[in-house]
Amino acid sequence: MAINTVRTIDDRVRVRTVLASVWDKTGLERLVPGLLAAIPDVSILSTGGTFEAIGELLGPLAAEHLRQVSDYTGQPEMQGGLVKTLDWRIYLGLLSETHNPAHRDDMRKHRTAAIDMVVVNLYPFGRTIGRPGATPEDARGNIDIGGPCMVRAGAKNFHRVAVLTDPADYPRVIADLAAGGGTLTLATRFDLAKKAFRLTAEYETAIAAYLAGVGPEVMAAAYEVR
Repeated sequence: MAINTVRTIDDRVRVRTVLASVWDKTGLERLVPGLLAAIPDVSILSTGGTFEAIGELLGPLAAEHLRQVSDYTGQPEMQGGLVKTLDWRIYLGLLSETHNPAHRDDMRKHRTAAIDMVVVNLYPFGRTIGRPGATPEDARGNIDIGGPCMVRAGAKNFHRVAVLTDPADYPRVIADLAAGGGTLTLATRFDLAKKAFRLTAEYETAIAAYLAGVGPEVMAAAYEVR
């Protein structure tokens, strides 16, 4: 399989479509109005509790700017929210390269929007395992799957996708958007990508370290093994 080699990219990239799915909703009350002010035609795809939180912040404007991921993909969420964003149209929108004619053709063919910004933070695995009495099943249930996938896909495509994993970065991203008329610089996107990969690396390391310290007897004791 040949690996695409990208030769041409843009410094400032216009943000039109945002994918948002966050465990920690800190800062949304600043981010959402900031996005709307800088990008009056912004479209936000979201899931679950994040969708509800953004809907409350948008109020009557939600009908124009906010859409459930399941409505966009045409795929219902799996019970318990286990599968929400693992979908062809989502990853086509995240990984497509702006200057690649074949990618643009795929997006037209499958009626897929280019996703320009990912706002994601992960299930609190570290906090969960730090609670007294936390079981291996508590830990397993708090291993995020969709979040790291979206973060890594968006960060890989920093050529045009900005990945926000830390609410502390919301103000500077809003400022960059405002200064650029709804666009973000390559420097901002690349800096966010580095932070995103550091997050996923630390997250996986924490999971591996926890599992390494759990013996098979302790693991089995958390269940009724038949």
